[in-house]
Amino acid sequence: MGRESLSNRDWLHIVERLGGAAFLDEGARETKAFLRPREIASAVDMLRLVLAYCLGKTGLRSTVAWASAIGLAEISDVALLYRLRQCRAWFERLVARALEIRAPAAALGRLIRIVDGSSVTKVGPAARKQNAVWRIHGAYDLPYERFGHFELTDEKGGERLDRIPVVPGEIRIADRAYMQPARIAAVIEAGGDVVVRSGWKHLAAHDAEGMRLDLIALLREAGPRGGLDRPIFLNRKGKSALALRLVAVKKAPEAAEAARRQAKRAAQREGYTISKAALEAADWVIIVTSLSAQAFSTRDVLDLYRLRWRIELAFKRLKSLVGLAGPPGADARSARPWILAHLLLILLLEPLVDELEDSPHWPKAA
Repeated sequence: MGRESLSNRDWLHIVERLGGAAFLDEGARETKAFLRPREIASAVDMLRLVLAYCLGKTGLRSTVAWASAIGLAEISDVALLYRLRQCRAWFERLVARALEIRAPAAALGRLIRIVDGSSVTKVGPAARKQNAVWRIHGAYDLPYERFGHFELTDEKGGERLDRIPVVPGEIRIADRAYMQPARIAAVIEAGGDVVVRSGWKHLAAHDAEGMRLDLIALLREAGPRGGLDRPIFLNRKGKSALALRLVAVKKAPEAAEAARRQAKRAAQREGYTISKAALEAADWVIIVTSLSAQAFSTRDVLDLYRLRWRIELAFKRLKSLVGLAGPPGADARSARPWILAHLLLILLLEPLVDELEDSPHWPKAA
């Protein structure tokens, strides 16, 4: 997806999808991205020019030459870079509008929201040395198969389960990086439920009598049955324990063997001897959830968690379909709007994605 996709007919459709010329002009003026016509006649033309640069592959000079050739604008490459740096707030508003247009109504049923993050590398020797990245925090909504929220930070913006606003009634699914008791409580207090994978070593929990749980002992006991489903109380610093539910299932032999190999390689790489308990835990998928056993069976919880791969696929599609990689410059003033331009484009393309590629579909109910 690049400048060749910004033909007149396609471009008019994009402008309409974003609210029309008057809406774009109003937003550009309010955010000071476009104040008056000079080299560029309108906010619509400026958006087309900036997107052409961000989505193209040949740089500033080639973009301004293209703009001159089609009669879009007579502008220097330096001036285009300046314009790009003024677009951050405007692009944030456009991304928010594109998300708002497709937000599902609560009456359609319970929303499943998968949260995860992805990153693109910052450029420059210093950035590489510090492993500096731009981090995209996303929520992927099912059964709509669409991103429902984006937030862009640098590497200091950590993964937090409650970073994405909660839609009351949603079921929030996340990997073990989001096993954060205080954040889980925040999601629940905002009206959501959680299904979060957990590691075994740092699961600070106790039973109804206040006895600390020995997770490995519980797994050993559940081994012959192949599964575990019981209430737990998750410890929170300075607050009362959080009443949740622990669900664990033994992996298939091939998957368990692969997990043990991976754990051994990680221990070897980091220079420590892996414990017997860690190898035993590698045989299990361990999940903590706030969903009640009366409404959601063990199988239901496991099936919900298995949906998590959808957001990984969605991020891969984001990077491949619109060519999202690290921004070409190190300056945050241009890097942020450059990434936001790509997020905006994927939101415009998602409703058409079935026509562009073979895409997985929401499974039919059994």
